[in-house]
Amino acid sequence: MSTDSELKRSIRILRTWPARLGARFHCNSLPGKSPLHRELPKHLGTATMWMGFGHIVRTAASVAQILVLSRILQPADFGIVAVCAPIVAFIALFQDPGLGQAAIQKEHLTSGEASLLFWIDIGIGLVLGVILMGAAPAVGAFYEDKRITSYLMATCITFVVAGGGVQHEALLAREMRFDILAVNTAISGILGLVAAVVAGLYDFSYWSLYIGSFVTTFFYVVGLWSFSKWRPGWPKKTTSANWFMSFGMNLTGFNVVNFFARNLDGLLVGRYWGLIELGHYDRANRLLLAPLTQVMAPLYKVMIPVLSRLNSQPDRYRDVYIRTLAAALILILPGIAFATATSDVLIAAVLGPRWDYAAQIFSVLGIAGLLQAMNNPAGWLFITQGRTKEFFRWGLVSSLLVVAAFFVGLRYGGIGVAVAYVVAEYIKTPLLWMYVGRRGPVRTLDIASAVGPLQLAAHLSLAATWLVHFCLPSVAALLFSLVTCVVTFFAIVIAFPRTRRLTADIIFNSWSDRPRVIHW
Repeated sequence: MSTDSELKRSIRILRTWPARLGARFHCNSLPGKSPLHRELPKHLGTATMWMGFGHIVRTAASVAQILVLSRILQPADFGIVAVCAPIVAFIALFQDPGLGQAAIQKEHLTSGEASLLFWIDIGIGLVLGVILMGAAPAVGAFYEDKRITSYLMATCITFVVAGGGVQHEALLAREMRFDILAVNTAISGILGLVAAVVAGLYDFSYWSLYIGSFVTTFFYVVGLWSFSKWRPGWPKKTTSANWFMSFGMNLTGFNVVNFFARNLDGLLVGRYWGLIELGHYDRANRLLLAPLTQVMAPLYKVMIPVLSRLNSQPDRYRDVYIRTLAAALILILPGIAFATATSDVLIAAVLGPRWDYAAQIFSVLGIAGLLQAMNNPAGWLFITQGRTKEFFRWGLVSSLLVVAAFFVGLRYGGIGVAVAYVVAEYIKTPLLWMYVGRRGPVRTLDIASAVGPLQLAAHLSLAATWLVHFCLPSVAALLFSLVTCVVTFFAIVIAFPRTRRLTADIIFNSWSDRPRVIHW
């Protein structure tokens, strides 16, 4: 009797197996009852730590790849990649024209809409690949090196592969699967490192660097497809197609103008003041941006889907945004203030005594870094509220102001450009928050009340640390300078009742998912 039952059960499983297989590997519907069916994580800090883990592992793998291959390859091999890098970086701006963020931001996303976006991303990857393939011979001829042509042509494949994972990544982000995204990022980075080192040992020369990059991208996309249950169907036109394209084009427009504004300073300094001046300026700029990127990049990945799903709950939206921004600033600002005030000693310890001029430039750019840490997350508001047209307009105005500042300061070299950039940042900051806060859940007054005291604390702690370091400029006194910076910062923060309550809430009850509202 039991044998007959087991036989019938086996036959039933065999009959339903094809349907199960199709549902698992050819699913045309979005997972769950709704793409936003998962609850908001009870601990946003945990989600951010997951994304930070993935980002740090991939960054460490990239650094390790450079260090190991530097002992295997010739400098000319790295030179080939360095020539191609800015060209590839510029074309990559159009890789995902904001469609991934659009899929995350849209409150109700259908499988048909996701499929349409998927095929658009694939098409864009193909178009970009063809453009790069057409430009490759010209670039190779300009540098009189056919290896550059070959490298750029091979890179075309990467664009097509990357386009196949944009929507799967967006859907996993909508489901708040940050742990999966982080692990996938880390594993793909490690696999890219292994592939690059093995290729280098087998004397693949500059192709080792390409192989490492391609393997990282390929396995990242494979991981996205493996973890996501959704599979695209054939593209069909939807009524929301125009909205998606408008959202994406405006976001891409901002990225393009911001790209030029961010890179023009180095181009101008190198063109008019030479490579030595540019070397000092570039090192100072990169040392400042590195810690900001390490904190803000994981936060961006988390906050875009989280805030997008809170659009219908303005009080919670405001609460989550302000507490996240405040927590990030409490973490970042004392470090920037300390590094800026003691840059002469710190830069010499990191880069060596030959970089004194870079330390001077860093001490200026660090002042702008205090504002950058606050201003960069303003983009979260534009994107998650669907205001990418306003974001693009702000990008145009901001970029024109920064470019004008670069030309004004250029006559004084790298230090002059840095001073001009700081002035431009102080002019931009109030304009930015008045513009972004004129509508939406987060108003200008909310930011002024929550973040204003933190900025005041950062600037005063910078001044106090600089004064202590000026009086005690030795390496042994660095610890005393650090204590001065931290104590001054938090003494001013807790002096304001609003930021004292906010700081206590972050420390003792941070990231709870209860419907708490902070009233200013």
